[in-house]
This record gives sequence, C-alpha cells and structure tokens, in this order.
Amino acid sequence: MLIDQTHRRWFFFALAALAVSGAAYAIYSIFSVQGPGGGTVMGLIFAGIGSTFMVFAALLGARKKLMLWRVGRASSWMRGHIWLGFLSFPIILFHSAFSFGAGTLTRVLMVLFVVVFVSGIFGAILQHYMPRMITARVPMETIYEQIDRIRLQLVDDADRLVADMQSALLGELSLAGEKHRSAAASAGSSDDSSYGAALGANERAATALIDLHQTKVRPFLLQTSGPMPPFADPVQSSAMFAQLRVLVPREHWPNLQDIESICEEKRQLDRQRSMHKVLHGWLLFHIPTSYALILLGAVHAVYALRY
Repeated sequence: MLIDQTHRRWFFFALAALAVSGAAYAIYSIFSVQGPGGGTVMGLIFAGIGSTFMVFAALLGARKKLMLWRVGRASSWMRGHIWLGFLSFPIILFHSAFSFGAGTLTRVLMVLFVVVFVSGIFGAILQHYMPRMITARVPMETIYEQIDRIRLQLVDDADRLVADMQSALLGELSLAGEKHRSAAASAGSSDDSSYGAALGANERAATALIDLHQTKVRPFLLQTSGPMPPFADPVQSSAMFAQLRVLVPREHWPNLQDIESICEEKRQLDRQRSMHKVLHGWLLFHIPTSYALILLGAVHAVYALRY
C-alpha cells in the first residue's frame, strides 16, 4: 500500500498520540516514587492501549478474509494497521519502562515484538517502493497468477516459430529443386555447385537453429526455479542470436527477432516473479510472529493480573 496523501490524518494522529504518550510517560517516570513499571496504574494503562492497538492491527487478516463484512473499508483498515501497529511499539516500551523484562516470557515477548515491528517497517517500505520498481523494470508486467500460463504460451509460440523456420530453410530450395536442377543441368556444374552450396548453407542454418532452440531457448522458457542458465543473461542471449543470424538468411531474421523477444518476455516474467516474492516474502516472518505475539501477550496479561 502506498503511503501517500491519504495517510496524512493518520500520520498527524500518530504523531500527536506519540507526543502525548511520551509526555505522559515522562511526567509519570519523574513523579513515580518507586519508578516506572509495568505493574503500576500508569503502566497498566499503557499496556491496555498498546495491546488494543496490537489486536486491531492483527485483525486486518480477518478483515481481508471476510470481505463481505461491511466493517469499514479495507483501505482504512490497512492504514490503521500501519499506524496503530507503529504506535503500539513505543507505547508497550512505555509500559515496560524500556526494559525487556526479568522473566523468560517477557523477554520472548519483547524479542517477538521487535521482530514484528522491524518486519512491519520493512514491509511498509517494500509496499511503497516495490510496485514502482516492478513497473519500471518489468514493462511487460502481467497478472502474477497468470505467469505460468503465459510462460507455457511462450513455449508454444517459440516452438511454432522454430518449426516454421525449419520448414522454410529445408523446404524452400527443395520445393524449387526441379527448376534449379534443370538449370544446373543445362548450364553445367557451376550452377549445380551453387545450388548444392545454398542447400548446404540452409541445412547448417536449420541445424544451428534447432540446436539453439533445444539446448538453450526451450529449457530456459520451461524453467521456473533454480539457478538461471547463462541464456537468462540478455547479453549472452543477444550474442547467441547474433551468431545465428550469420547463418540464417536475412528474410528469416524477423522470425529470429520474435524468438528473441519471447526470451526477453520470459526474463521479465522471471524478474516479476522474483520481485513479487521479495514484496510478499516478509509476511512469512511478520504474520506468524504477530500471531505468536498476540497469543503470548494474552498469556502474559492473564499471568500478570493473576499473580
């Protein structure tokens, strides 16, 4: 989600809330006889506010799954998730008096909270900048769920182009073979040699084309994971196609250009897939640690209030 002008109110609210809570903590810590602590009245107030913000932020997942519920707009929930989640961290620090606690449970809670907070900030930065990077670096961006279908379509297109070129290279002289052979018979061995040389050149071009397609192009188009082959490098790919153009007659160069464009589109699909994984991969840390934090936080609250 882009942090744009629509976040202005949330930003000023978070800034004001942070200033007020910071001032309250400063006054409370100065005038507290035994010093600030989580078990004091003010400490419990901070705990209640911070926990409420944390629970609200955690409810975003439920709101996304229950889109039919008319409980506010999804965009408003997302803004609240970002800013209230951000506010919960300093408020909980006020609750703990900037201590990670003396017990194992409180230490685990604070470590989890740091992980959730840092991963959330990292995710917000990614969500703000990564879509622009994808647009700039992937001009042929497509719907992510359609990448595999488009990749297979590219394989079919490349197979068809190569088959057409192979048929043309091996068949264009044989179709006119009788005419050439008659001319060669009447003119002598010179024309016959020229005809054979031309046919041999086309056969070499067809062999080189099939070899490039079967060993480089097709495996690259089919690959979905693992280390990318050298052909994935546009510079090396361009060099290989340039070598092939030396053998292929000029009239077939447009088809070669189409195959090269197919390879470039596959590179962009791979780039989009990689950037999409980065864009959403942080959630693998953020979501589980968030739910663990909420669960252990509830245990901590019950334990603290009871004992």
